[in-house]
Amino acid sequence: MQNQSEIPRKEFIRQVGIMSAIASFFPSDLMAGNGRNAKKIRIGVIGCGSVSTQYLPHLSKSPFVTLISTCDIVEERAKSAAAKYSIAHHYTSIEKMLAGPAFDLLVNLTNMQEHGRLNKIGLDNGKNIWSEKPMANSYSEGKSLMDLAKKRNLKIWGAPAVIMSPQFAFMSKVIQEGKLGKVSAAHAHYGHLGPTWSAFFYEKLGGSMPDLAVYNMATLTGLLGPVKSVVAMLNIITPSRKVDNRNALIQVEEEDNSMVLMEHTSGALSHVQSGFNYFDPYGHEGSGQDKPTISIWGTKGNMQLIGYDWAPAGVDMATEDHEKTQRFVMDTGNFVWQQGASAISESMVNGVDPIITTLHSLHVLEIIEAARKSQATGTRIPLKSTFKWPLV
Repeated sequence: MQNQSEIPRKEFIRQVGIMSAIASFFPSDLMAGNGRNAKKIRIGVIGCGSVSTQYLPHLSKSPFVTLISTCDIVEERAKSAAAKYSIAHHYTSIEKMLAGPAFDLLVNLTNMQEHGRLNKIGLDNGKNIWSEKPMANSYSEGKSLMDLAKKRNLKIWGAPAVIMSPQFAFMSKVIQEGKLGKVSAAHAHYGHLGPTWSAFFYEKLGGSMPDLAVYNMATLTGLLGPVKSVVAMLNIITPSRKVDNRNALIQVEEEDNSMVLMEHTSGALSHVQSGFNYFDPYGHEGSGQDKPTISIWGTKGNMQLIGYDWAPAGVDMATEDHEKTQRFVMDTGNFVWQQGASAISESMVNGVDPIITTLHSLHVLEIIEAARKSQATGTRIPLKSTFKWPLV
């Protein structure tokens, strides 16, 4: 091993600088351990419904995570989840969970309408946040959460994690290297017949965009860059629905059918189609989807993502140098859509910034808000947010 005197001066200064940056990024007690294992992030999970059945198995296997507590307004769900994954504590309110054993990261898997409120409570109580989509119910609320996190030397991140797939990385590299020439247009779609397990998908501030289109919006903005204006048409195709947690039919209050056209700052135009009225033989789970769901066209080539962006199966590409379509990146590696919180935990342990950024999540949230405003006013809506691009 080298001692300090054997390390070149420039390298020693570089290493000191890196450690100083890491120390300023994370609270000192997390870095030093403060009597606990500094190599693991302690997590409290709030919301033990459907999504938790995907998150908890993944988190329980992560070498960077210690699961501390579960929380759900339905006590049996919190208790059952805690028992299944050997989690010592369970609670029925966020206040009770925050008053219990300490943890570093709040993983918010509750109803969409509750995200902003609960994320603020978490930040107010000194917790970093990983939130399922969306992180808030409006751009201004999301911006306030980001500002609050910064003020308290905390971090907040939001799903989806689609930009972490090897397929996304490949597509981004192809575009950045100019293999498609000047990218002019893109299309993405995602839909099924709608979830049945809860009414919140159809209530105010629910809808197909924050549940479904959000994936494609994250992917297309991640690939093509920030959006400067939005035009959209939204409506309700099925005005009443039967869901598992209501005795009677519910009235649908938010869009279950959406078409969103985005003008990127690069000049490219892209379109996202989503809805809860699509017959799809692959169903909600998307198992076996082997058709393109995202297509990108440029002056020198075109490219399609095979499968959904949250469960990709490969990338098809044809260029002027190789006109016959070829398939690339059929291996997803370790990528799964529910890996966001575990990936964030790994980043926190290693003291590095994840490729998922708060500004990107906020930009997607503003797109959704702009689409609703466009439908309400019949006009093109300019955006004010942006994010650092390219991501990969």
